[in-house]
Amino acid sequence: MHIPNSILSVLPKLSWTAAIDIAIVALLIYNFILIVRGRRAANILTGVGTLVFIYLLATYFKLELLRTSLANLAPYSAFALIVMFQSEIRRLLARLGRRRMLGFGSRVQRRETIDEIVLAVQELARTRTGALIVMERDIGLRTFVESGVPMDAVLSRDLLLSIFQHGGSMHDGAVIVQGDRVAAAACFLPLTMSPNLARYLGTRHRAAIGVTEETDAVSIIVSEETGKISIATFGEIEQDLAAERFELKLTNHFGRRYRENKSLRPVSEFPEPEEAKEL
Repeated sequence: MHIPNSILSVLPKLSWTAAIDIAIVALLIYNFILIVRGRRAANILTGVGTLVFIYLLATYFKLELLRTSLANLAPYSAFALIVMFQSEIRRLLARLGRRRMLGFGSRVQRRETIDEIVLAVQELARTRTGALIVMERDIGLRTFVESGVPMDAVLSRDLLLSIFQHGGSMHDGAVIVQGDRVAAAACFLPLTMSPNLARYLGTRHRAAIGVTEETDAVSIIVSEETGKISIATFGEIEQDLAAERFELKLTNHFGRRYRENKSLRPVSEFPEPEEAKEL
C-alpha cells in the first residue's frame, strides 16, 4: 500500500532515543498489566475506561451536562487513582527494583543453610506440622521482621523444629531468614488479594504468596492438613513438591546448584539435569 508523501512528511522520524522511550513505556505498561491481572484493580480499570468512553460519546453527541460533569471530575481522578492503586503501584516499583542487572546483586545462600532448611522442612512435612519460612533475597524484609519476635540466631534444623512445634507461642507466625540466621519468628505477612487464589488457599499459603508479591523473597510452606510442601515466588505458588524437587528449586532460586558431594562450583560447570530444565 502506497503512503502519500504528504503524510510521511508529517510523521516524526523514529530515532534511537524515541525507540528507547517507547520500549521503556511499553515495559512499564506490561509490568502494570501483570500486576493488576486477575485482581480487583482490573475491575477498577474497566470502570475508568467506561467513564472515558462515556465522556467521548457525550462530546460527540454534544451532551453538555454529562460532558461538563465528567470534565469537572477529571482533576480529582489522578488523586483517586493513586489511592485506589497504591498497593499495585508499590508492587510495580518493587518489581522494577528487584530486576537484576547483568547477574549482579543476586544473593547466594550457603549450602549448609539450605541443607538445614531442607532437613527441617522434610521433618515438618512428615509430622504434618504447619510452617511458613520466608527467605530474604535482594529486597530487605525489615518491615516484616519488626512485626515479629526478634531472634538473630544461627539457623539450624533443631531451631526451626522448635519454633514450629505444636502448641508453641510462635507456631502460627512466619519465620524470616536473612542469610544464615533466623532474623525473627511469629512475623505477620500481607495476604494476597488475588481472587483466583483466595478461593482455595488457607491463610498460611495466602500470606506466603502475599509477601512474594511485594518482595523477591522465597516462601516455603508446609501444610498442616496434608503435610505437603509448597514454594511461592513472585506472586506464584507451586504446591505438592517432592523432597528432591523442593531442594532443587530452593538452590536454583539462590543462584547456584550443587552436586551430591556438596561441591561449590558454579552451575555452569555441571550438565543441566532434565528436571531442572522444567523450572
